[in-house]
Amino acid sequence: MANHLTSFVCFNCRTEHPADYDGYLCRECGGNLNAVYDYQAVAESFTVDRLKQDDEQTVWRYSELFPFADRRNVPGLHMGITPLYRNRIIEQQIDTELIYLKDDTRLPSASFKDRASSVVMAVAIEKGVERVACASTGNAGCSWACMGATCGMPVTIFVPASAPEAKIAQLEVYGADVRRVDGSYDDAFALCVEECEKHGYFNRNTGFNPYTREGKKSVSFEIWEQFGYRAPASVFVPVGDGNIISGVWKGFYDLQQLGLIDEMPAIFAVQSTNSDAIAKTISTIEQGSQSLDDFTVATVSATTRADSIAVDTPSDGVSAVRAVMETGGKAVTVSDQEILAEIWELASSTGIFAEPAGVTAVAGLKKFALAGGVVPAPAVALVTGNGLKDVKAVLEA
Repeated sequence: MANHLTSFVCFNCRTEHPADYDGYLCRECGGNLNAVYDYQAVAESFTVDRLKQDDEQTVWRYSELFPFADRRNVPGLHMGITPLYRNRIIEQQIDTELIYLKDDTRLPSASFKDRASSVVMAVAIEKGVERVACASTGNAGCSWACMGATCGMPVTIFVPASAPEAKIAQLEVYGADVRRVDGSYDDAFALCVEECEKHGYFNRNTGFNPYTREGKKSVSFEIWEQFGYRAPASVFVPVGDGNIISGVWKGFYDLQQLGLIDEMPAIFAVQSTNSDAIAKTISTIEQGSQSLDDFTVATVSATTRADSIAVDTPSDGVSAVRAVMETGGKAVTVSDQEILAEIWELASSTGIFAEPAGVTAVAGLKKFALAGGVVPAPAVALVTGNGLKDVKAVLEA
């Protein structure tokens, strides 16, 4: 298998870095890096005909668009392909047809974050690192620890002490070295960066390590295939630090560069009103207070009960904002009360039990439509984490 990665380009200043760059952020401005591929070479084997004949029913069927060369290094757990369900109940509620839910509660550690962790772990092994780490509110850490367990890789996780006990238990049962931080996710993130630099750990931090986006984009490839090799009209995404939504954008961007879709879907960012930095930033640009070519991502004091998207300063905020605005999407905010109520509504009407962040995109899609917004259909809402990760939230609703 060939690695078609050619370089990394900064989202902020457009500085180019070589494919073997050993940093995480732009050496010039500290911005996030976007992986660039030789799409002409990828197109030789990444074709609809090849995919139709491929019996590999995991994300590794998309190997040409991942940033590593040896598939023997991928974690051994089954990665994908997760279900895409049409939801006629929501269609009736919002009077819009062709509404779908992408159920990533089915992944190995029960969250969307496995998409990133599996790819980043393969990269780490290929680089020959001896220990990996990350900061997390729970899901990214659980995913990283899960992949470390199956690969025999030592893992250190920095997690806010307020993280749900179920997620702490999951981290510990996977054998991770868990470091509880007395502070927010942003505090855990900063400490993780410091400790990784000090000890030489490979840092998976979301919105920091550019390879995380390359794993998360696989959800877009799956949706494209499940829609008969075409893009949906819109995708609703729960947003905290911005890395999932930038991954959704990157997957469809790759497909567009290969000539496999004509237009990008409209990408909608859904946030809690108690953790709405991306939504606030988009609002300032829409109102003309900032320009899309030159803007600063807002900082908030996140207090949302949806811990997986509780972020003060989004580390991948620039690419997240552009993912929404350049595709014609919108930012939607929902209250914590609406999020918690949606856990019950979704589970009782579909059988999908999701945690608070996991239902946020569904709640946002419904709120946007019921407020008079036009949902471009077919539309997909991502369901990103299993409800058993935070049972306490259900009891509080």
